[in-house]
Amino acid sequence: MSKQTKKRQKLAEFRLSIVGPLLSMPPDKGELQSALKSIASHLYFHPTKKVWKKFDVSTIERWYYRVKDTDDPIDALSRKIRSDIGVDYAMSSSQLEALKNQYHQFPQWSYKLHSDNLSALVADKKLGVAPSYATVLRRMKDRGWYKRSKSRTQGQQRAAHRLEQREVRSFESQYVHALWHLDFHHGSMRIVDEKGEYHKPIVLAILDDRSRLCCHIQWYMDETAGALFHGLSQAFIKRGLPRALMMDNGAAMTAHETENGLARLGINDDKTLPYSPYQNGKQESFWGQLEGRLIAMLSSVKPLTLKFLNDATQAWVEQEYNRTIHSEIHCAPIERVLNEREVSRPASDYDALRYAFTKEESRTQRRSDGTVSINGVRFEVPSRFRHFPKFHVRYQSWDQSLTWLVDDHTGKALARIYPLDKIKNGNRGRRVLANFTPTTDPDQDPREQLPPLLQKYISEYAVTGLPPAYLPKEEIYE
Repeated sequence: MSKQTKKRQKLAEFRLSIVGPLLSMPPDKGELQSALKSIASHLYFHPTKKVWKKFDVSTIERWYYRVKDTDDPIDALSRKIRSDIGVDYAMSSSQLEALKNQYHQFPQWSYKLHSDNLSALVADKKLGVAPSYATVLRRMKDRGWYKRSKSRTQGQQRAAHRLEQREVRSFESQYVHALWHLDFHHGSMRIVDEKGEYHKPIVLAILDDRSRLCCHIQWYMDETAGALFHGLSQAFIKRGLPRALMMDNGAAMTAHETENGLARLGINDDKTLPYSPYQNGKQESFWGQLEGRLIAMLSSVKPLTLKFLNDATQAWVEQEYNRTIHSEIHCAPIERVLNEREVSRPASDYDALRYAFTKEESRTQRRSDGTVSINGVRFEVPSRFRHFPKFHVRYQSWDQSLTWLVDDHTGKALARIYPLDKIKNGNRGRRVLANFTPTTDPDQDPREQLPPLLQKYISEYAVTGLPPAYLPKEEIYE
């Protein structure tokens, strides 16, 4: 209810309290004027002007006849709304159109700058008397022409245009673990590391849309795909696999490992629109609670380390946030998780999750030493795959200690491969190749070892009876 509406209602209730006795105890015929004079002789405290005041008999009589035969006395005694409300007498239609065009061209201007430019335009084109600054301010606010931040990129401009054209509505999933929200947040405090250097930590939080449950939260030193996988895998192991995940378009969220992992686990990857943080509003609201309560309580802890910050954060989330009644759902997040239907799936073990969150690429094997190169690091290929000219490999860009050769048809792992260790290879013997079979038998007749075509030529030459057409070197000097 607006201030003007409240004011109108208070005045109506005040007037009804004055004429109320005439309605509850109607005066006899011919005694109305005396009753009105009696009421008019008293002082009344005005609810809006905050002063004691008397009212004329004619005023009270007018109020009385308004409510005498009506079913809605409050509406009858309320001040009537002006019939010309919303009509722009102070500005002509041409001036409003000019102001509209000016705003759409320069939405980042201040109201004062709009007013000054409109005055110059009106004087130049002779559009009448220039409106005052107060009039321009009022008309712009009435139409929602608020000052907007300057859009520097085309993406920001498209997002601003979309926000003007499309309505924004709150939403909620029907079941627990049907949709998770995920985002990073740069903390407002500083932590110290083992070297005594200060850093601004970054927190990763994963929330369930239906219950607002914080599935996992952890602070990191950077915002990378590796940190995202580290926190997300813990949420999967603790809460199960959700049906969908909503996050923004940050580098960690759009990494190949992240997108491949969600696809392989059957989780819908729902990205928010670029430059539209309001789509992840539940996550933004959570940051306010994190900063306003947890970080505020840690303000006196010096020095603050990453381990202590994570320990305190886990305790705050599990003991306070997940157990406190949420203003939107009117119950604690953990209560909604326990009492409502959930649609999560059991998560695989950590090794399976790690294998899922990998990027897959094709590599060519070096035939000279049986290795493949991945990001500048050479890996040894098992000898049983030495006849493969190309491989498909899976690995995580932030940790190549686990790298696999995979079947490009099924996606299944064929073998793990390890980085080339030249020192170790120099200090050990060479292993026999797998599935090795000798091509010749030393006890076999040399003639039987000859290819069939050469055996044919030798036999045909022997049938001619001619001796070999050469002299051995020793017989030349005899």
